[in-house]
Amino acid sequence: MDRTVSVFQLKMEDGTTFFLLSSFLLFTSGASGEDNATCVRPILDANIELVSDQRHFSPGVAIALSCKQGYTPVSGPRRIVCTIDGMWTKTRYMCIPKRCPYPDPPSNGELHYEDTVYLSTINYTCNEGYTLDGSSTAVCQANGTWSTPAPECKAVSCGLAPIPQFGMIIYDKMVRGNKTYFGIGGTYRCLPPLALFGNPRAECTINGTWTKTPECRVVTCPPPENIEKGYMSNEDRRDFDFMETVKYGCEGDYLLEGNMEIVCQQNGNWSEMPSCKAPCPVGIQGVKIQYRGEKMWIADLKTKAILHKEILSLYCKDTVRNCSYAVPVQCLDGGLRVPECFKEPSVIEYNSNSTSLPSEIQQC
Repeated sequence: MDRTVSVFQLKMEDGTTFFLLSSFLLFTSGASGEDNATCVRPILDANIELVSDQRHFSPGVAIALSCKQGYTPVSGPRRIVCTIDGMWTKTRYMCIPKRCPYPDPPSNGELHYEDTVYLSTINYTCNEGYTLDGSSTAVCQANGTWSTPAPECKAVSCGLAPIPQFGMIIYDKMVRGNKTYFGIGGTYRCLPPLALFGNPRAECTINGTWTKTPECRVVTCPPPENIEKGYMSNEDRRDFDFMETVKYGCEGDYLLEGNMEIVCQQNGNWSEMPSCKAPCPVGIQGVKIQYRGEKMWIADLKTKAILHKEILSLYCKDTVRNCSYAVPVQCLDGGLRVPECFKEPSVIEYNSNSTSLPSEIQQC
C-alpha cells in the first residue's frame, strides 16, 4: 500500500489564500489470505498477573506469569504459549498468600488472630493492670512481615503510696525511685504507741491509685484488775498504751487457765483475762488408783490432791462377770466427781481381804 500527499492553493474573493493538504492511500497489494487465529488475553487466577497490557497475541508468542504482590508461586511452569488455534497452553501455575511469622504474645498480655497469611490481622490486648505501649493491631504485609512491631504491656504506675501521719509503709518488694506499679503492695504500721485504724494493707490498683490510707491514733486502756488467787506483773494504777502487756500467775497449786499475758487492744479494752483454777482434793481411802500412768495406793498420793484438768482412774467391779474396770474422772476447778459404780471399801474390808478389791482382781 502506497500513500501520496498533495498540496492545493486556494485564493478567496477577499484575497485570502488557503493551502489544503490532501492525502491519497494507494493499495498496491492484492487480496491477502486468511490470517492465523490470535489468542486473547488469558483469564488467570485472581492471584496471578501479566506484566503486559496487551489484549491480543499472535501464535507462538510466549508470555511469563507472575504472582501478584503478597503471593508466592508453589507449582507449575511460569510460561504459557499462544498456539496456532488461538488457545493458550495449559499450566498449573499457582500462587498462594505469603505467610508472616507466628507472633509471640506480649508479656502480661494476649494476642488474637485467625491466620498469619498476607492481609491477615492480629489484635493485641493486655491483662488487667497493664496498658498497651504500641499499636493494638498489625497486618501481614506483602513482604511477609508485620506492619507494626509487637507492642509491650506495661504495668500501671501508681507512684509512691501515701503515708499516714505518724505512720510508715513496708513495701512487699524493693522500690526504686518514686514509681510503683500495679500489683505491688505494702503493709502500714504506726509509730508506737499509736494504733492503726483502717486497712493495714496497701495495693496499687488497676486505675493507677492506691487503696485508702489508714490513720494512726492514740489508744489507752485503764489499769487492769487482778484475778482471784493470782498475781500481776505490773500493778501500776495508770493508763496503759496500745499493745502494752501485763502478765498473770497463780498462787500455790492453782492452775492458770487462759493466756498468761493480756494486751491493751485497739478498742481500748484488754484482751481476755485468764483465771486461776483450784486443785481437787482426793478424799478416798483404802483403794488403788491410776494416776499419771502409774497404779498406786491412794495413800501414796503425796499432795492428796490433783491439779485442775488432771485425770485419775478409779476401779469399779462388774459383779456379774466378777471382774473390774477403770473409770477416768477429771478435776475441774476444785470439783472431782466420783462415778456411781465406785464403792469405797470399809476399814474391815480393806484389812481383812484387800486382795478382793476391784483394783486387785482380774480386769474385764
